[in-house]
Amino acid sequence: MAKYLVIVESPTKVKTIKKFLGTNYEVVASQGHVRDLPKSTLGIDVENGYEPKYITIRGKGDILANLRKEVKKAEIVYLATDPDREGEAISWHLYHALKLENKKVFRITFNEITKNAVKESLKSAREIKMNLVDAQQARRALDRMVGYKISPLLWAKIKRGLSAGRVQSVALRIICDREAEIDSFIPEEYWTLDAKLNMEGIKKPFAAKFYGDEQGKITVRDKETVDKIVAELKKHTPKVIDIKNGERVKKAPLPFTTSTLQQEASKVLNFSTQKTMRIAQKLYEGVDIKGSGTVGLISYLRTDSTRVSVEAENMARDYIVKQYGESYAAPSGNDRKSERKIQDAHEAIRPTDLDRNPANLKDSLSRDELRLYQLIWKRFLASRMMPAVYETTSVKIGIGTYIYNTATSKLKFEGFMSVYTQEDEEKEENNVLVKSIEKDSKITVDAIETKQHFTQPPAHYTEASLVRALEELGIGRPSTYSPTITTILARRYIVKENKNLYVTELGEVVNEMMKEAFPSIVDVNFTANMEALLDGVEEGSVKWKTIIANFYPDLEEAVKKAESDLNEVEIADEVSDEICDVCGRQMVIKYGPHGKFLACPGFPECRNTKPYYEKIDVACPKCGKDVVIRKTKKGRRYYGCLGNPECDFMVWQKPSGVVCPDCNSAMVIKGNKMVCSNEECGRVMEKEALKSENS
Repeated sequence: MAKYLVIVESPTKVKTIKKFLGTNYEVVASQGHVRDLPKSTLGIDVENGYEPKYITIRGKGDILANLRKEVKKAEIVYLATDPDREGEAISWHLYHALKLENKKVFRITFNEITKNAVKESLKSAREIKMNLVDAQQARRALDRMVGYKISPLLWAKIKRGLSAGRVQSVALRIICDREAEIDSFIPEEYWTLDAKLNMEGIKKPFAAKFYGDEQGKITVRDKETVDKIVAELKKHTPKVIDIKNGERVKKAPLPFTTSTLQQEASKVLNFSTQKTMRIAQKLYEGVDIKGSGTVGLISYLRTDSTRVSVEAENMARDYIVKQYGESYAAPSGNDRKSERKIQDAHEAIRPTDLDRNPANLKDSLSRDELRLYQLIWKRFLASRMMPAVYETTSVKIGIGTYIYNTATSKLKFEGFMSVYTQEDEEKEENNVLVKSIEKDSKITVDAIETKQHFTQPPAHYTEASLVRALEELGIGRPSTYSPTITTILARRYIVKENKNLYVTELGEVVNEMMKEAFPSIVDVNFTANMEALLDGVEEGSVKWKTIIANFYPDLEEAVKKAESDLNEVEIADEVSDEICDVCGRQMVIKYGPHGKFLACPGFPECRNTKPYYEKIDVACPKCGKDVVIRKTKKGRRYYGCLGNPECDFMVWQKPSGVVCPDCNSAMVIKGNKMVCSNEECGRVMEKEALKSENS
């Protein structure tokens, strides 16, 4: 009979760990959490010290019964749940649910599921760390209070079964704020004056970019200035003012954290954060490798540390020296430290064995598993390699009083770039002719290419850039990024189109209500400060119930105030001017999970419904019919003609009802200005000026 019982979270790990430990050990899985707050009530006794009430999760009774049988047989119980706050809390819940008070119980953690790591964890067995447990209890209690207190108000206000969340509401606000920024953005005109220059003895011209003059950089804003500069340039012969030769070093990237893995997988592989975490979880827990059995291929996937263990450092160095040579291996201790508090008990995400080259695993992994593993494998290997070195030449050329710059760079030593290049790296300039320029080179102007541009608004958030924003603002932790984005997508507060995230009408309504009634909940700084307090609980400097005691009364007061304000507002069904073509009643405007729609008030006798198109009192500039608010299939709002599909007029911003005096395109409203919807025109006017010009 096995003397020792090891309890892990996932059934996938059982077989692998059992193989490492032998017959004296029984390995079983709790299959995640076994206890939680009840779904039917708040589950936190706000009258008596904010004590949480935990109950067995529905469906986990049989699992606990089987675990209790195994506990009775064992001399020692090892709780081997995941190595983070959540895992520590699961171990604590197991301790109480299985009544282990009279047993020898130890907590063990391993950052990777390998034989050495698992055996070493047994040598470092310890007690449950209550600071980690309490940090998780605090997070769970805060999230429960926000969800259970505010969600009923959303129901009352918006008339549907919606919900709020402590982190998701802030994430929604960040996206809404970016959308507002984009909508109010006024493009500014600017011009480039690139030069094509000829050099004596060389047939092919080379390019140079306009910089300014001896006083500094000049941004050219209008055609009049362009014409003036070009006229001046034509009067003079170019002269070489300065040549600088040098070297530029490009540092190796850091190994992946949860956040950077999600970002890079989104950019390179087009994976959602949810898909990235699902595949990474499988690679961590173990995959059947031909000839090796079930093997954990990567280290723990929820981390914001870039630290690497000495063993992993040595493994990487040996591999690099063997495969690439001594000159490619970086000295150890190469990690750049984060200024922010990190969960440094973890390592960065890395392969458990570099000898498991992605090319050798093609037959054992699915296509997506292989692609993600290859990304992690290459990034870790690159992070332990020397920087890339470029030889650079930059030339300053004077034409009259104006200055042009041109440059080239040549890769001298590829270093880490022999293994890995990042998706968003800027392309290196390769103006090879520049290398042959000398101080006395004779240069002439072949052509000055003038081009008009307009500044672009901030980019819409993608899953990758939203994760980066959440991390930079200190909102959430590695384990929360993916479920936060998944939740607001599932609730249709936002939609994803071509990687970009857009707010739906529903999301706008929820965000406005949250900002009005619960400004602190959706305040970025407040939420980031709350994360810092949770870190304080983990460090032992803050008591978790103190955080709850300071938070709950303010929340309760805000809820009561909102309830009283909401009671004064009776949200009745708005009667439309549409007649039900089934029974002849006047249809009313209802609010569904995807926004407004028209419904017959005779329900349930008459179940007729129609799409609702809200008119904006603007005539279509193409056919004269009404312009209405429409939505894409995924819920993103735009303005289109009521006569669609016969008329194809559509714009993303609200049309003003007047046409551009320059190109006859629709002028759209951006803040207190009007902007031409034709990007090539770029006309910007004040509202009043435009009205008078069109009157």
